[in-house]
Amino acid sequence: MSEKLLIGVEEAEKIIASFPVTPQNETAALLTAQNRFLAQDIASPLAMPEFNKSAMDGYAYISGDDPPTFKIIETIAAGTPPRLAVTPGHCAKIMTGAMLPPGADRVVKRECTREEKGFMKIIAENRNRNIRFQGEDVQAGQTVLSKGTLLQAAQIALLASLGLAEVPVACAPRIGIITTGSELIEPGGSLQPGQIFNSNFYSLAAQIKALGAVPLALGHSADDLEATTTLITARLGECDMLILSGGVSAGDFDYVPAAMKKTGIALHFEKIAVQPGMPTVFGSRRDKIVFGLPGNPVSTFVIFEIFIKPMILRLLGHAFQPLVLPAQLTEGFRRSQATRTAFIPVRYQDGQAAIVSYHGSAHLHALSRANALLRVPAGQLSIPAGSSVHVRYL
Repeated sequence: MSEKLLIGVEEAEKIIASFPVTPQNETAALLTAQNRFLAQDIASPLAMPEFNKSAMDGYAYISGDDPPTFKIIETIAAGTPPRLAVTPGHCAKIMTGAMLPPGADRVVKRECTREEKGFMKIIAENRNRNIRFQGEDVQAGQTVLSKGTLLQAAQIALLASLGLAEVPVACAPRIGIITTGSELIEPGGSLQPGQIFNSNFYSLAAQIKALGAVPLALGHSADDLEATTTLITARLGECDMLILSGGVSAGDFDYVPAAMKKTGIALHFEKIAVQPGMPTVFGSRRDKIVFGLPGNPVSTFVIFEIFIKPMILRLLGHAFQPLVLPAQLTEGFRRSQATRTAFIPVRYQDGQAAIVSYHGSAHLHALSRANALLRVPAGQLSIPAGSSVHVRYL
Protein backbone atom coordinates (compact mmCIF):
# COMPACT_ATOMS: atom_id res chain seq x y z
CA MET A 1 0.00 0.00 0.00
CA SER A 2 1.31 3.43 -0.90
CA GLU A 3 2.07 5.56 2.14
CA LYS A 4 0.05 8.43 0.70
CA LEU A 5 -3.00 6.37 -0.26
CA LEU A 6 -6.25 7.76 1.11
CA ILE A 7 -8.10 4.82 2.66
CA GLY A 8 -11.74 4.54 3.66
CA VAL A 9 -13.06 4.61 7.23
CA GLU A 10 -13.97 0.91 7.18
CA GLU A 11 -10.51 -0.08 5.94
CA ALA A 12 -8.82 2.05 8.60
CA GLU A 13 -10.99 0.39 11.26
CA LYS A 14 -10.02 -3.06 9.96
CA ILE A 15 -6.30 -2.24 9.97
CA ILE A 16 -6.47 -0.96 13.54
CA ALA A 17 -8.62 -3.90 14.69
CA SER A 18 -6.21 -6.40 13.16
CA PHE A 19 -3.25 -5.12 15.18
CA PRO A 20 -2.61 -7.71 17.92
CA VAL A 21 -2.88 -6.57 21.54
CA THR A 22 -2.50 -8.53 24.77
CA PRO A 23 -4.25 -7.12 27.84
CA GLN A 24 -2.30 -7.38 31.06
CA ASN A 25 -4.19 -8.53 34.15
CA GLU A 26 -3.96 -8.15 37.90
CA THR A 27 -6.01 -8.89 41.01
CA ALA A 28 -7.72 -5.93 42.66
CA ALA A 29 -9.78 -5.40 45.82
CA LEU A 30 -13.45 -4.76 45.12
CA LEU A 31 -13.50 -0.98 45.47
CA THR A 32 -10.21 -0.68 43.62
CA ALA A 33 -11.80 -2.72 40.83
CA GLN A 34 -14.63 -0.23 40.34
CA ASN A 35 -14.78 1.21 36.79
CA ARG A 36 -12.37 -1.45 35.56
CA PHE A 37 -12.95 -4.45 33.29
CA LEU A 38 -13.09 -8.08 34.38
CA ALA A 39 -10.17 -10.15 33.11
CA GLN A 40 -12.06 -13.46 33.26
CA ASP A 41 -15.54 -14.90 33.72
CA ILE A 42 -16.81 -15.01 37.30
CA ALA A 43 -18.70 -18.13 38.41
CA SER A 44 -20.74 -18.00 41.58
CA PRO A 45 -19.13 -20.02 44.39
CA LEU A 46 -22.55 -20.48 46.01
CA ALA A 47 -26.27 -20.49 45.37
CA MET A 48 -28.25 -17.27 45.75
CA PRO A 49 -30.20 -17.22 47.98
CA GLU A 50 -27.91 -19.42 49.99
CA PHE A 51 -30.88 -21.16 51.69
CA ASN A 52 -34.68 -21.04 51.73
CA LYS A 53 -35.56 -17.79 53.48
CA SER A 54 -38.56 -15.74 54.41
CA ALA A 55 -39.40 -12.81 52.15
CA MET A 56 -41.55 -11.20 54.86
CA ASP A 57 -41.88 -10.69 58.58
CA GLY A 58 -44.51 -13.25 59.47
CA TYR A 59 -45.10 -16.86 60.48
CA ALA A 60 -43.77 -20.03 58.80
CA TYR A 61 -46.21 -22.93 58.64
CA ILE A 62 -47.27 -25.93 56.53
CA SER A 63 -49.38 -25.33 53.41
CA GLY A 64 -52.90 -26.74 53.82
CA ASP A 65 -52.65 -26.87 57.60
CA ASP A 66 -55.75 -25.01 58.84
CA PRO A 67 -56.23 -25.24 62.60
CA PRO A 68 -58.16 -22.49 64.42
CA THR A 69 -54.85 -21.23 65.80
CA PHE A 70 -51.17 -22.13 65.42
CA LYS A 71 -48.91 -22.61 68.41
CA ILE A 72 -45.73 -20.55 68.03
CA ILE A 73 -42.75 -22.82 68.68
CA GLU A 74 -39.94 -20.26 68.33
CA THR A 75 -38.92 -16.88 66.91
CA ILE A 76 -36.30 -16.96 64.13
CA ALA A 77 -34.23 -13.84 63.53
CA ALA A 78 -32.17 -13.21 60.40
CA GLY A 79 -28.73 -14.70 60.88
CA THR A 80 -29.93 -17.26 63.46
CA PRO A 81 -30.70 -20.80 62.24
CA PRO A 82 -33.99 -22.40 63.34
CA ARG A 83 -33.83 -24.86 66.24
CA LEU A 84 -37.09 -26.73 65.72
CA ALA A 85 -39.08 -28.29 62.87
CA VAL A 86 -42.59 -27.07 62.18
CA THR A 87 -45.32 -29.72 62.55
CA PRO A 88 -49.09 -29.57 61.97
CA GLY A 89 -50.83 -27.07 64.23
CA HIS A 90 -47.56 -25.22 64.85
CA CYS A 91 -45.70 -22.29 63.33
CA ALA A 92 -42.52 -20.33 63.79
CA LYS A 93 -42.43 -16.56 64.02
CA ILE A 94 -39.91 -15.47 61.40
CA MET A 95 -38.21 -12.27 60.31
CA THR A 96 -37.42 -11.15 56.76
CA GLY A 97 -34.29 -12.90 55.47
CA ALA A 98 -34.32 -15.57 58.18
CA MET A 99 -33.82 -19.25 57.33
CA LEU A 100 -37.02 -21.21 56.80
CA PRO A 101 -37.42 -23.92 59.47
CA PRO A 102 -37.71 -27.62 58.48
CA GLY A 103 -41.28 -28.70 57.73
CA ALA A 104 -42.55 -25.22 56.80
CA ASP A 105 -43.22 -24.39 53.17
CA ARG A 106 -45.17 -21.15 53.46
CA VAL A 107 -45.00 -17.82 55.30
CA VAL A 108 -48.04 -15.72 56.10
CA LYS A 109 -47.15 -12.07 56.45
CA ARG A 110 -47.60 -10.46 59.82
CA GLU A 111 -50.31 -8.05 58.62
CA CYS A 112 -52.62 -11.02 57.87
CA THR A 113 -52.41 -12.46 61.38
CA ARG A 114 -53.21 -11.84 65.00
CA GLU A 115 -50.92 -13.09 67.78
CA GLU A 116 -52.09 -13.69 71.32
CA LYS A 117 -50.64 -15.63 74.27
CA GLY A 118 -48.22 -17.72 72.21
CA PHE A 119 -50.66 -18.51 69.42
CA MET A 120 -51.17 -17.10 65.92
CA LYS A 121 -54.43 -16.90 63.98
CA ILE A 122 -54.65 -16.12 60.24
CA ILE A 123 -57.29 -13.39 59.83
CA ALA A 124 -56.83 -12.34 56.19
CA GLU A 125 -56.04 -14.10 52.92
CA ASN A 126 -52.41 -14.07 51.88
CA ARG A 127 -51.98 -15.77 48.48
CA ASN A 128 -48.19 -15.48 48.20
CA ARG A 129 -45.87 -18.12 49.62
CA ASN A 130 -43.47 -15.36 50.73
CA ILE A 131 -40.41 -17.57 50.46
CA ARG A 132 -37.22 -16.99 48.50
CA PHE A 133 -35.98 -20.43 47.58
CA GLN A 134 -32.35 -21.53 47.57
CA GLY A 135 -30.71 -20.93 44.18
CA GLU A 136 -33.72 -19.23 42.56
CA ASP A 137 -31.53 -16.23 41.61
CA VAL A 138 -28.18 -17.93 40.94
CA GLN A 139 -27.02 -21.54 41.01
CA ALA A 140 -23.61 -22.49 42.38
CA GLY A 141 -21.13 -22.60 39.49
CA GLN A 142 -23.26 -20.37 37.26
CA THR A 143 -21.41 -17.63 35.33
CA VAL A 144 -22.69 -14.34 36.72
CA LEU A 145 -20.31 -11.84 35.08
CA SER A 146 -18.44 -12.23 31.81
CA LYS A 147 -14.90 -11.31 30.92
CA GLY A 148 -14.76 -7.72 29.70
CA THR A 149 -17.64 -6.52 31.90
CA LEU A 150 -17.25 -3.01 33.26
CA LEU A 151 -17.48 -3.18 37.05
CA GLN A 152 -19.82 -0.52 38.35
CA ALA A 153 -21.90 -0.29 41.53
CA ALA A 154 -24.33 -3.12 40.71
CA GLN A 155 -21.55 -5.50 39.68
CA ILE A 156 -19.48 -4.62 42.77
CA ALA A 157 -22.52 -5.33 44.95
CA LEU A 158 -23.05 -8.71 43.25
CA LEU A 159 -19.41 -9.70 43.75
CA ALA A 160 -19.58 -8.71 47.42
CA SER A 161 -22.78 -10.74 47.87
CA LEU A 162 -20.89 -13.78 46.57
CA GLY A 163 -18.22 -13.28 49.22
CA LEU A 164 -15.50 -12.23 46.77
CA ALA A 165 -13.09 -9.70 48.28
CA GLU A 166 -10.98 -9.32 45.13
CA VAL A 167 -11.33 -10.03 41.43
CA PRO A 168 -9.11 -10.31 38.34
CA VAL A 169 -9.19 -7.13 36.25
CA ALA A 170 -7.34 -5.75 33.26
CA CYS A 171 -4.42 -3.49 34.06
CA ALA A 172 -4.97 0.11 33.03
CA PRO A 173 -2.88 0.75 29.89
CA ARG A 174 -0.59 3.80 29.90
CA ILE A 175 -1.46 6.13 27.05
CA GLY A 176 1.23 8.70 26.36
CA ILE A 177 0.37 12.10 24.85
CA ILE A 178 2.83 14.33 23.00
CA THR A 179 1.52 17.63 21.67
CA THR A 180 3.27 19.49 18.89
CA GLY A 181 3.00 23.04 17.62
CA SER A 182 5.02 26.21 18.17
CA GLU A 183 1.80 28.17 18.68
CA LEU A 184 0.64 26.25 21.78
CA ILE A 185 0.86 27.44 25.36
CA GLU A 186 -0.62 25.89 28.48
CA PRO A 187 -3.93 27.07 29.96
CA GLY A 188 -3.29 29.62 32.70
CA GLY A 189 -0.71 31.53 30.67
CA SER A 190 -1.16 34.68 28.63
CA LEU A 191 -1.65 34.48 24.90
CA GLN A 192 0.70 36.38 22.64
CA PRO A 193 -0.22 37.23 19.04
CA GLY A 194 -0.60 34.03 17.00
CA GLN A 195 -0.73 31.72 20.02
CA ILE A 196 -3.54 29.40 21.20
CA PHE A 197 -4.10 27.38 24.33
CA ASN A 198 -3.23 23.68 24.28
CA SER A 199 -6.71 22.15 24.53
CA ASN A 200 -5.84 18.90 22.77
CA PHE A 201 -3.81 17.45 25.63
CA TYR A 202 -6.70 17.99 28.03
CA SER A 203 -9.27 16.64 25.57
CA LEU A 204 -7.27 13.46 24.99
CA ALA A 205 -6.41 13.00 28.66
CA ALA A 206 -10.07 13.33 29.64
CA GLN A 207 -11.18 10.84 26.98
CA ILE A 208 -8.47 8.39 28.07
CA LYS A 209 -9.40 8.68 31.76
CA ALA A 210 -13.08 8.14 30.95
CA LEU A 211 -12.17 4.70 29.58
CA GLY A 212 -10.21 3.67 32.67
CA ALA A 213 -6.77 4.04 31.08
CA VAL A 214 -3.95 6.23 32.38
CA PRO A 215 -3.00 9.37 30.41
CA LEU A 216 0.68 10.31 30.56
CA ALA A 217 1.93 13.80 29.69
CA LEU A 218 5.08 12.99 27.71
CA GLY A 219 5.96 16.49 26.65
CA HIS A 220 5.50 19.12 23.98
CA SER A 221 7.55 19.77 20.88
CA ALA A 222 7.78 22.84 18.72
CA ASP A 223 7.37 22.37 14.97
CA ASP A 224 10.82 20.92 14.47
CA LEU A 225 11.74 17.54 12.98
CA GLU A 226 14.74 16.82 15.18
CA ALA A 227 13.03 17.96 18.38
CA THR A 228 9.96 15.82 17.62
CA THR A 229 12.11 12.81 16.73
CA THR A 230 14.16 13.17 19.91
CA LEU A 231 11.04 13.43 22.07
CA ILE A 232 9.42 10.34 20.54
CA THR A 233 12.65 8.35 20.94
CA ALA A 234 13.00 9.36 24.57
CA ARG A 235 9.42 8.73 25.69
CA LEU A 236 7.96 5.90 23.57
CA GLY A 237 9.16 3.22 25.98
CA GLU A 238 7.16 4.73 28.85
CA CYS A 239 3.74 3.90 27.47
CA ASP A 240 1.66 1.17 25.87
CA MET A 241 0.26 3.54 23.27
CA LEU A 242 1.48 6.94 22.11
CA ILE A 243 -0.74 9.67 20.69
CA LEU A 244 0.82 12.66 18.96
CA SER A 245 -1.38 15.68 18.42
CA GLY A 246 -0.66 18.08 15.55
CA GLY A 247 1.94 18.18 12.82
CA VAL A 248 0.46 15.49 10.57
CA SER A 249 -0.86 17.58 7.67
CA ALA A 250 0.99 18.58 4.50
CA GLY A 251 2.24 21.97 5.66
CA ASP A 252 5.84 23.14 5.69
CA PHE A 253 6.05 22.63 9.46
CA ASP A 254 4.23 19.29 9.79
CA TYR A 255 6.96 16.87 10.80
CA VAL A 256 5.21 14.14 12.80
CA PRO A 257 5.00 11.39 10.11
CA ALA A 258 8.67 11.93 9.19
CA ALA A 259 9.67 11.91 12.87
CA MET A 260 7.74 8.69 13.43
CA LYS A 261 9.60 7.04 10.55
CA LYS A 262 12.97 8.24 11.84
CA THR A 263 12.30 6.53 15.17
CA GLY A 264 11.61 3.19 13.48
CA ILE A 265 7.81 3.38 13.62
CA ALA A 266 6.18 1.59 10.67
CA LEU A 267 3.28 3.60 9.26
CA HIS A 268 0.24 1.47 8.39
CA PHE A 269 -1.67 4.41 6.93
CA GLU A 270 -1.31 8.19 6.77
CA LYS A 271 -4.66 9.44 5.51
CA ILE A 272 -8.30 8.44 5.99
CA ALA A 273 -11.20 9.56 3.84
CA VAL A 274 -12.90 11.05 6.90
CA GLN A 275 -14.14 14.49 7.85
CA PRO A 276 -12.87 15.84 10.15
CA GLY A 277 -9.43 14.27 10.62
CA MET A 278 -8.23 13.19 7.19
CA PRO A 279 -4.44 13.31 7.91
CA THR A 280 -4.63 10.70 10.70
CA VAL A 281 -1.58 8.43 10.99
CA PHE A 282 -1.45 4.95 12.50
CA GLY A 283 1.81 3.15 13.10
CA SER A 284 3.62 0.72 15.35
CA ARG A 285 7.07 -0.27 16.53
CA ARG A 286 7.00 -3.89 17.65
CA ASP A 287 4.19 -3.96 20.25
CA LYS A 288 4.00 -0.18 20.64
CA ILE A 289 0.95 1.50 19.09
CA VAL A 290 1.30 5.04 17.77
CA PHE A 291 -1.33 7.45 16.46
CA GLY A 292 -0.68 10.84 14.91
CA LEU A 293 -3.73 13.11 15.00
CA PRO A 294 -4.51 16.44 13.36
CA GLY A 295 -4.10 19.45 15.60
CA ASN A 296 -7.61 20.79 15.06
CA PRO A 297 -9.48 20.16 18.32
CA VAL A 298 -12.68 18.68 16.88
CA SER A 299 -10.64 16.42 14.61
CA THR A 300 -8.68 15.20 17.63
CA PHE A 301 -11.85 14.47 19.58
CA VAL A 302 -13.69 12.71 16.75
CA ILE A 303 -10.74 10.60 15.60
CA PHE A 304 -10.19 9.45 19.18
CA GLU A 305 -13.84 8.41 19.50
CA ILE A 306 -13.99 6.56 16.18
CA PHE A 307 -10.56 4.93 15.91
CA ILE A 308 -8.58 5.11 19.18
CA LYS A 309 -11.27 4.37 21.78
CA PRO A 310 -11.90 0.83 20.44
CA MET A 311 -8.15 0.09 20.54
CA ILE A 312 -7.78 1.26 24.15
CA LEU A 313 -10.79 -0.82 25.17
CA ARG A 314 -9.18 -3.85 23.50
CA LEU A 315 -6.15 -3.24 25.72
CA LEU A 316 -8.62 -3.36 28.61
CA GLY A 317 -10.02 -6.70 27.44
CA HIS A 318 -13.33 -5.22 26.34
CA ALA A 319 -14.93 -5.86 22.94
CA PHE A 320 -16.32 -2.39 22.32
CA GLN A 321 -19.47 -1.80 20.32
CA PRO A 322 -20.57 1.82 19.97
CA LEU A 323 -24.07 2.73 21.08
CA VAL A 324 -25.92 3.53 17.84
CA LEU A 325 -29.41 4.96 18.22
CA PRO A 326 -32.21 5.47 15.68
CA ALA A 327 -33.32 9.08 15.37
CA GLN A 328 -35.26 11.47 13.20
CA LEU A 329 -33.22 14.34 11.79
CA THR A 330 -34.90 17.61 12.76
CA GLU A 331 -33.35 19.66 9.94
CA GLY A 332 -31.80 18.91 6.59
CA PHE A 333 -28.10 18.34 6.04
CA ARG A 334 -26.21 19.34 2.90
CA ARG A 335 -22.54 19.52 1.91
CA SER A 336 -20.74 20.60 -1.25
CA GLN A 337 -18.39 17.60 -1.49
CA ALA A 338 -18.98 13.98 -0.61
CA THR A 339 -15.59 12.33 -1.14
CA ARG A 340 -15.19 11.53 2.58
CA THR A 341 -17.26 9.97 5.33
CA ALA A 342 -18.35 12.79 7.62
CA PHE A 343 -19.09 12.70 11.34
CA ILE A 344 -21.37 15.60 12.23
CA PRO A 345 -21.98 16.69 15.85
CA VAL A 346 -25.65 16.40 16.81
CA ARG A 347 -27.76 16.77 19.91
CA TYR A 348 -29.80 13.60 20.48
CA GLN A 349 -32.90 13.71 22.68
CA ASP A 350 -36.14 11.72 22.75
CA GLY A 351 -35.52 10.11 19.38
CA GLN A 352 -34.71 13.42 17.68
CA ALA A 353 -31.28 14.45 16.35
CA ALA A 354 -30.59 18.16 15.88
CA ILE A 355 -27.45 19.18 14.00
CA VAL A 356 -25.28 21.46 16.11
CA SER A 357 -24.20 24.63 14.31
CA TYR A 358 -20.69 23.67 13.28
CA HIS A 359 -18.05 25.92 11.71
CA GLY A 360 -15.25 23.47 11.14
CA SER A 361 -12.74 21.28 12.92
CA ALA A 362 -11.63 23.95 15.40
CA HIS A 363 -15.17 24.66 16.66
CA LEU A 364 -15.01 23.20 20.16
CA HIS A 365 -18.05 25.16 21.33
CA ALA A 366 -20.25 23.18 18.94
CA LEU A 367 -18.73 19.92 20.13
CA SER A 368 -19.40 20.83 23.77
CA ARG A 369 -23.15 20.97 22.98
CA ALA A 370 -23.23 17.66 21.10
CA ASN A 371 -23.83 14.24 22.61
CA ALA A 372 -23.73 12.13 19.45
CA LEU A 373 -22.24 11.97 15.96
CA LEU A 374 -24.18 11.59 12.74
CA ARG A 375 -22.29 9.47 10.21
CA VAL A 376 -22.75 10.63 6.62
CA PRO A 377 -21.28 8.06 4.20
CA ALA A 378 -18.91 9.06 1.41
CA GLY A 379 -20.89 9.79 -1.73
CA GLN A 380 -23.90 11.24 0.10
CA LEU A 381 -24.36 15.00 -0.39
CA SER A 382 -27.55 15.57 1.58
CA ILE A 383 -30.07 14.19 4.07
CA PRO A 384 -33.57 15.71 4.06
CA ALA A 385 -35.20 16.97 7.24
CA GLY A 386 -37.36 14.32 8.89
CA SER A 387 -35.21 11.46 7.61
CA SER A 388 -34.66 8.39 9.75
CA VAL A 389 -30.96 8.21 10.64
CA HIS A 390 -28.70 6.50 13.15
CA VAL A 391 -26.41 8.43 15.48
CA ARG A 392 -23.39 7.25 17.45
CA TYR A 393 -23.79 8.24 21.08
CA LEU A 394 -20.76 9.84 22.72
